[in-house]
Amino acid sequence: MTKAQSLEQHIATIAHWIIQGKHIVAFTGAGISTESGIPDFRGPDGVWTRRDAGLPAPQWRVPPDQIKPNASHLALVELQRLAKLHFLITQNTDNLHRQSGIRPDLLAELHGNGHLLRCLACDRQYTRQEVGWDARRWGPGYRTQKPVAGQPACPACGGRLISSVVNFGDPLPQKELALAEQHARTCDVLLVLGSSLVVEPAASLVGRAIRARARVVLVNQGETPYDGAVTLRVWSAIGEVLPPAVKLVEAAFKE
Repeated sequence: MTKAQSLEQHIATIAHWIIQGKHIVAFTGAGISTESGIPDFRGPDGVWTRRDAGLPAPQWRVPPDQIKPNASHLALVELQRLAKLHFLITQNTDNLHRQSGIRPDLLAELHGNGHLLRCLACDRQYTRQEVGWDARRWGPGYRTQKPVAGQPACPACGGRLISSVVNFGDPLPQKELALAEQHARTCDVLLVLGSSLVVEPAASLVGRAIRARARVVLVNQGETPYDGAVTLRVWSAIGEVLPPAVKLVEAAFKE
């Protein structure tokens, strides 16, 4: 069996499981966004990999203001359109899932979103544009930074607005984490796309799905702690796997 044949079989298997699935959940990490030009963290040329080797951070292949969702993001949106994607859990803060068209009510951004601010008092979220947040004057608004005089407050309750991005030491958003845990326990297919699965508690959601006897597909080019535990392990780039699998699903719905 050639590598191409093996990949083709993997794609067909994933499509078949999606078609059969009653409660399908996707779990995405930085690897899904590399094809949009954003460096990942723990890949061979990732941010942390290079830092640990004493090297400078990798260059962005696309200017940050020109980053767009790629074919894999759009494939998940197509599954949403077909009513085959029931929930999406992401570790990414790049806003690409929302930008691609994923409904916010089907999305748990476990590590926050760099485009959104959150009220510490009432937990409402706003875009920076909605509240007139000027990052040049008030900075990114991280929780650990002291408030700056004149910075916008929550329009609803007057509470302090902070970046919704979860930095090291910050608690994960509890509502999103609870939803993610619920869907991980109840899914019958979990698509794990582009995560090294070493950051907790997000990575433990994969273990929950495995214990619940879901079919777990792991597509990642680097090693993970779950390589021997998932139902199907695919070592290819996500763009080589997910879009063609979704095309097969779409074709099946047209028959």
